[in-house]
Amino acid sequence: MAVEVLFTIFIGLSGGLAVGSGLVAFITVLGIIPRLVQLTKTYRAVQAYEMAVISGALFGTIAGLHDLRFPLSDLLTIPVGLAAGIFVGMLAAALTEVLNVFPILAKRIGMEGNLMSLVMAIVFGKIIGSLFHWIFYVTF
Repeated sequence: MAVEVLFTIFIGLSGGLAVGSGLVAFITVLGIIPRLVQLTKTYRAVQAYEMAVISGALFGTIAGLHDLRFPLSDLLTIPVGLAAGIFVGMLAAALTEVLNVFPILAKRIGMEGNLMSLVMAIVFGKIIGSLFHWIFYVTF
């Protein structure tokens, strides 16, 4: 029995280290945080962005392992959810900027002149999809 428990602990730690290392390499190699700072023109907040990513990863890990619950009022969850969504959206925007996803996509589908329309279609699609998920799967 003890061997099984130790093996499970070893596998869990190994998987966590592999995923964590991959995330750090992904963020570091692609330069997502510096690009996010450049897009938002908040050069003095580089350390705040880095600490936010590290704190979020640690908090998410702890919350996932310990089934943490926070009894927050409905009104308080709105700004918290909005802030989390904005941060994730900005991180995704920085990633697409680093990889030049939109210009490549626009060229491949023949919309070089309508790049803004393509971006707005993606933005509205994400908003509608998020609202659909929240209304039908979260609230009911």
